[in-house]
Amino acid sequence: MKGLTLFLTGLILGVAATIFIIVAILPKHMFIEHESKLSFNETVDAVANSAIENKWSMPHKYDLQATMKKHGHEVNPVTVFSLCKPELAYQILENNDVRSASALMPCRISVYEKDGKTYISMLNAGMLSKLMGKKAGKVMGAASAGNEEILKTIIQ
Repeated sequence: MKGLTLFLTGLILGVAATIFIIVAILPKHMFIEHESKLSFNETVDAVANSAIENKWSMPHKYDLQATMKKHGHEVNPVTVFSLCKPELAYQILENNDVRSASALMPCRISVYEKDGKTYISMLNAGMLSKLMGKKAGKVMGAASAGNEEILKTIIQ
C-alpha cells in the first residue's frame, strides 16, 4: 500500500508541475523581445534592409498604428513584418506530413514603442521547434536562427 501511495503522490506532483510549467512559465517564453539600439523609424528601416541582405523576402509590412487610427483607436507606433525564406518555406509546403506547420508562416517580426524605447519581438520559434516533429522542428529552428541573424546588428 505504501508503494502505491508514493506512486500516486509522485504522479500527482508530476502532473501538477507540468501544469505549472505550461501555465506559468511557458507563456513568458513564447516571445522573444529585444530592445533596439535605434529609433523606431531607424529600426523599421534596418529590419527591412537586413532581411533583404540575408535573402529573406518580405511579402507584407503592416503599419498597425495607421490601421488602428482608421478604426478610431490611437496606439503607439507598431510595424509588423511578414518575412519568408523560400528555401525553408518549401521544406514545409512540399511535404503533406508537416504542411500543418504552415500556420506559423510566414515568420513575423514586430517593431514597436513602449516606455519611450523601441523594441523588436518575434515568436520564439526555436523553442517551439523542440515541440514539433523532426522535419518541421528543423525548419522552424532554422527560421528562428535566420530571424536572429536579421536582428543581430539592431538589438542591444
